[in-house]
Amino acid sequence: MNIVLLHPSDWIDADRVLLRDQRALHIRTVLQAQLGDSLRVGQLGGLCGQGVVEALEPEGVRLRVALTDAPPPRHRFEIVLALPRPKMLRRILRQCAEFGISDLHLIQSARVEKSYWQSPLLQPAALEEALLAGLERSRDTIAPRVHLHRRFRPFVEDQLPGICAGRPCWLAHMEAPLALAEAPPRPAVVMVGPEGGFVPFEIALAEAVIARRVCLGPRTLSVDTALITVLAQALPGGPG
Repeated sequence: MNIVLLHPSDWIDADRVLLRDQRALHIRTVLQAQLGDSLRVGQLGGLCGQGVVEALEPEGVRLRVALTDAPPPRHRFEIVLALPRPKMLRRILRQCAEFGISDLHLIQSARVEKSYWQSPLLQPAALEEALLAGLERSRDTIAPRVHLHRRFRPFVEDQLPGICAGRPCWLAHMEAPLALAEAPPRPAVVMVGPEGGFVPFEIALAEAVIARRVCLGPRTLSVDTALITVLAQALPGGPG
């Protein structure tokens, strides 16, 4: 935990919070904080700052808080991702939060098992838990918005152009002549397919509507590796 995330219910007055859950336990046992120690804190969805330990009480840890700093900048890519296997999904959600993407669109694809949509990880509480883990690791306070789209064609035809809103739409594909690393360094929407990739019909439809294929390299990549490859090429504040 590299930042202590604060929720609206934590505040006991204008500049103090009382933490009673696993965050208090982490502060006591892992950080081994003492009275007067300063900790990195952030209001979930808002500013970051410092929290000074005022009390280590039986009912929790009390901090005096000053929030003065903006959260880290957002990633310039918005991600459209074919819904991955449940055992991979939690890690991907955390990674998206770590990289600071603003929106993640999970979509159906021909090679996505329909049973994946029944995963408990798609429930709001489970999504929030996975995203918060990424925020805590990356010292961020703004979680990605996760959107679920269960039908491929209506998503591409009716929603994708509006999501792009004038931005390029790149579709990751091994045989594309243009490398993503060589694409213009501007905000964009990037589509990443399932294991085995998008089927030809899906590629043709996406290209007919708005997308353009880009290559991530000569190797066949797993979904999570492909996603990290995409995100690592356009880190906020980086050269791309």
